[in-house]
Amino acid sequence: MRLVAWNCAMALHRKADALLALKPDVAVISECADPAILRARGARAELLDAAPVWIGDNPNKGLAVFAFNGFTARLDDAYLPYLRYIAPVHIEGPMPFRLLAAWAQNASAGTNRKRQLGPLRRSLGKYREFLQAGDVALAGDLNNNVIWDRPGWRVNHAKALKSLTALDLHSAYHTLTSEEPGHETAPTHYWRDRRKDGPTYHIDYIFAPSGWLGRASGFHVGSFEDWCGNGLSDHVPLVLDVREPVSREA
Repeated sequence: MRLVAWNCAMALHRKADALLALKPDVAVISECADPAILRARGARAELLDAAPVWIGDNPNKGLAVFAFNGFTARLDDAYLPYLRYIAPVHIEGPMPFRLLAAWAQNASAGTNRKRQLGPLRRSLGKYREFLQAGDVALAGDLNNNVIWDRPGWRVNHAKALKSLTALDLHSAYHTLTSEEPGHETAPTHYWRDRRKDGPTYHIDYIFAPSGWLGRASGFHVGSFEDWCGNGLSDHVPLVLDVREPVSREA
């Protein structure tokens, strides 16, 4: 199973070829238009064959989960719209699991990074029952890194990492590269001017249970040249491959 997380920086209908070339089974796409808009703008049919999950209050810029290759996605009945751009999703298919898709807006209007938990940590509490039932993954643009942590701030990324570890959710990047949070050598976001030598940050993640990471058959972060240098986005994708568990009857 291949899981992809990418902030497409809007206009996915023009960028679908790049996403589909990654051959995802499940893709979490931030800053994505409503599927009806994608269809009206001529997005490739393969993108929409399995009805995507989409949430948001701006039809041109929300959060989507796409499924392919026999996988399907369904929004959980417990979805809370006030937790903006955090979607609990059921993935069915050859390797079913639960997915918390995220485009966490920690610096949105009215948010106080010092006093508020932020959307991700709030969702970990509100969706605790969803997160504790079977295999779960978390993927998306979290807009956070421990480099911005400050003493006493409730939105500190280190606190989210601690909560995720308690749920047996671990960053695929950090687990498989043995790099420490805050010391990432591969950026996921080329901020503002989309230059390779400009401000860069690691703010996009895939978190997976330890059993998945023990069966990981591949992981990579997209290159600047393939995704930012050619104008596709200011973010690069993360791609995680996980082998299906061996059947007990085998």
